[in-house]
Amino acid sequence: MLSKSDLKQKRTFFRLLFVLFIATNSYGQNTTYNQFWNEIQFNQTINKKWSTEIDVAAAYSGTESSSNIFENTIQRSFRAWGHYYFSPRWKFSTFLAYFNNKDVPEIGQFESPEWRFALQGIYYFHKTGYTLSTRMRTEFRHMRNQDDDYENVFRYRQQIKYIQPLNSKVLRSGVVYAIASDELYFKSGAKVTGESFFDRNRLNIGAGYLFTDDIQFELTYCNEYLPRNSGNQVTNAASVTITFNNLIRNLQKKIKHNAQSEIKDED
Repeated sequence: MLSKSDLKQKRTFFRLLFVLFIATNSYGQNTTYNQFWNEIQFNQTINKKWSTEIDVAAAYSGTESSSNIFENTIQRSFRAWGHYYFSPRWKFSTFLAYFNNKDVPEIGQFESPEWRFALQGIYYFHKTGYTLSTRMRTEFRHMRNQDDDYENVFRYRQQIKYIQPLNSKVLRSGVVYAIASDELYFKSGAKVTGESFFDRNRLNIGAGYLFTDDIQFELTYCNEYLPRNSGNQVTNAASVTITFNNLIRNLQKKIKHNAQSEIKDED
């Protein structure tokens, strides 16, 4: 059973998400695009304190006149992470990434390759039956603008995230879980991203499933509001994330086990 304080926290969180959802859809003169985002994550544990991660991602978009979410490839990216588990509540991370932002004039996007470096901290509020976390990320972005010059953009992101296992009290193999999060973005002014301080608001709602303790699948709906000088933009995106933990190590164990089984069968 959840305590009264836990129930109050959950109600407050979902009310906040609802208010943000209404707010980000109440602006006039919005341009709306339907998109599909996908990401594959490969995590590798080094020891109890350190791990690495490689992410490969792509994004696709429709246009104002077409709802086909796969009509244009708008972005491909590659990220290399390092994670440090300072305590059960604190996790610190950094990454270096390359984003290939494609030239897609149908959605007002020009070709803008980007290198990105980030520092990140996550604080976990561990509760019985659910997990609440807040993520703080500072990004340094080196991006090409429309004049073929490169600009440096600093961006700060603040996220709150809620995870609720649905058929268990903990996340483990065979468990389905619900996800809800909201993230605010703030940035420095630049030609490539516009002069406004507020960059965007991103709301995510969805679910995930753990096939095993090391293979995870998530499907979410994302509503993203972007204020821009040329007109505000709203993005409705379906997002798929697949995560593999210790894939190489697990494959090596499986190959070794199969080899040992074959030797025993021959004996």
